[in-house]
Amino acid sequence: MELSAFFQEHPRVALAFSGGVDSAYLLYSAVKSAASVRAYYVKSAFQPQFELDDAKRLAAYLNADLTVLSADVLRCPQIAENPADRCYYCKKLLFGLIAEQAMKDGYETLLDGTNASDNAEDRPGMRALRELSVLSPLRECGLTKDEIRLRSKEAGLFTWNKPAYACLATRIPAGEPITSEKLERTECTENTLFSLGFTDFRVRSSGDTAKLQIQTSQLAMVLEKRREIVDELKKYYKSVLLDLEART
Repeated sequence: MELSAFFQEHPRVALAFSGGVDSAYLLYSAVKSAASVRAYYVKSAFQPQFELDDAKRLAAYLNADLTVLSADVLRCPQIAENPADRCYYCKKLLFGLIAEQAMKDGYETLLDGTNASDNAEDRPGMRALRELSVLSPLRECGLTKDEIRLRSKEAGLFTWNKPAYACLATRIPAGEPITSEKLERTECTENTLFSLGFTDFRVRSSGDTAKLQIQTSQLAMVLEKRREIVDELKKYYKSVLLDLEART
């Protein structure tokens, strides 16, 4: 099935919108297909500010309707305690919030940006999507991440080469409680690395230790900017480590 055919079958939809590659292309496709679509972005302590900025920028570029909701994810014990299946509880909370508002706005069909490259077995949050009857058109149409990036580039979307960015909570190991302070320091330190020119990286933490996961191609730059990195990150952590396995 092509996306155009999907939107012929589902002409009025609500979209859980993150501002990332997949949901951006899905929003573009819905608008292009003349579907009645409204995007919903949920702002929480797990999302850095630049994700909301990108979501607003893309929606404005497409002249698409965007609603920004707020969720206090840390009020939910099953999320804040950070169990191995935290993502399930988080997805259920966020998508439940979107579904509730979308229904009030007159949208009964809820979509997300899961694509054909995503492994459902590795993502606890997929169970929440099934329970809430969320549809994943990119997956249903067999579109992989590489194909979505290619189509996004052809469509002129600035998100086409945006690195994948998992939520800030993923930087904290399962079983270690999540706090707003831990999330804030993660965002601050990752913003520092962005400002130094790094891309597609993670600053993972365990207690008072930060572990940098950097792309292989940028490992040399870590040594070049070692002093700046250490000086900035030690404002938040007692020690700073580099993962030599790197990101691929």
